[in-house]
Amino acid sequence: MPEESRSQSLSGPPGWIWLLALFTFGGFVETVFYGQLGAFTPLYLPHLGIARQEVSRWTGIIAATTGLLGIPFLPFWGALADRFSRKPVILRSFVVEMVSAAIIFLANGIGSFMLGRTLSSLSLGNSGLMLTTLSERAPARRQGLAFSIMNSAGPVGVFVGPLIGGPIVDRWGFPVLLAIDAGLLALVVISLSFGYRDHFVGKSRGSVLRMAGDSVQILLRSRGLRAIFPALFMLFSGWMMAMTYAPLAIQQISPGWNPATIVGIILGGGGLTAMLVSPAMGALADRHGYWRVLFIGAAVEVLLWPIPALVHGLLPFGIAWALINAVGSGVFALSFILVSQAAEDDVRGRVMAFAYLPTNTGLFLGPAIGSILTQHSVFTVFPAASVLTAVGIALLALAYRRR
Repeated sequence: MPEESRSQSLSGPPGWIWLLALFTFGGFVETVFYGQLGAFTPLYLPHLGIARQEVSRWTGIIAATTGLLGIPFLPFWGALADRFSRKPVILRSFVVEMVSAAIIFLANGIGSFMLGRTLSSLSLGNSGLMLTTLSERAPARRQGLAFSIMNSAGPVGVFVGPLIGGPIVDRWGFPVLLAIDAGLLALVVISLSFGYRDHFVGKSRGSVLRMAGDSVQILLRSRGLRAIFPALFMLFSGWMMAMTYAPLAIQQISPGWNPATIVGIILGGGGLTAMLVSPAMGALADRHGYWRVLFIGAAVEVLLWPIPALVHGLLPFGIAWALINAVGSGVFALSFILVSQAAEDDVRGRVMAFAYLPTNTGLFLGPAIGSILTQHSVFTVFPAASVLTAVGIALLALAYRRR
C-alpha cells in the first residue's frame, strides 16, 4: 500500500491533513493563550500591587520562574504515552491550561497570579507527542511542510493572540480575555476528544518511573541529541528574552492611551509574516536540506536582532520585529525535524516529548539574563539576543559534525 494511502487509512478521510488541521488548531489556541499572557502581564502587574518601577524586574522573575515546575515532569509525559496511549496525555495539557486560565482570572494578588502561571507549566510535552503522531501519518515527502505548518501555529498564535486581545484588554480588562481563552481551550479539548482517533497502542512494559528515567538516559546516550539540545537552548534563549521584554520596549517607544492595543498590533505583525515565511522555509528545507536552511535562517537572525534597538519610532520597530519573528518562526519549526531525525524509531515519542525543552529552557534562561540587562535599558535585550543566537549557531555547527 502506498505510504500516503496507508496514512489516510489510519486516520480516515482526508487522512493526515485532517490530523494536521486538528493539531494546528490546538497549537494555535494554546499559544494564543501564552502569547496573551506574555504580552499583557507587564501591563497587568500594577493591578496586582506591583509598583511601576518594579514591573521590569517582576516581568523577568515571572517569566523565568513559572516555567521551571513543568520541566522535571517532561520525562513522565512521554513515558505515560508510550506505556498506555498518547491521546489522554495530549488532552491533559489543554485541560491544565484551561484550569490555569481560570486561576489567573480569579487572582487578586501576585501570589495567586504566579500560582496560575506556574500551573500552566504542567502542560508541557503535548507538542512533541502530536508531532510524533503526525510524522507517522504524513508522507515522507511532505513532512517538512507538515511540521512547518503545525509549528508555525505556535509563533503565529503568540503574536496574533496579542493583536486580537489588545482591544479587549483596553476596553474590558485582562480577566475578560482570560475567560475567553478558557472557553477556547475547552473547545480544543472537545475537538480533540471527538475528532482525533488515536491508533497508537503502548507496547512498553514496566513502571512509568523506570521508563521516565530511561527517557532521560536516551537523551544522554545519544551523541546527536546531546549535541543538538544545547545548541537549541542558546538559539532560542535570545528569542524568548526579547519576546518577554518587547511589550515594555513598545510602551517606551509609544506611551499613551490603549497600550494593550498598540502592543498587540506590533506583536501581531510578527505573526502575520510568520504565516508566510515559516511554511516557505519548510518547503525550501524539503528541497534543499533541513540543516542548510536552518543555518541560513539563524544567521539572518543574528544580523536582524540589533535593529530594534537602533531604530526610532513605532513603525520601524514594528517592521524589524515582524522580520525577525518571521525568520525565527521558520528556524523554530525546522528544529523539531532535527530532533525527530536524531531519535530512534522505537523511542521517538519519548524523545519528542522533550522537543519543547529548548524553548522552555530558553524561557527561563533568556528572561533571567534580561532581568539583569534591563536594569540599564530594556532595549539591551535585542543586541544580546543576537549574541545568544550566534552562540547557538556555533553549537549547532558542532552538532552537525556529530550527526
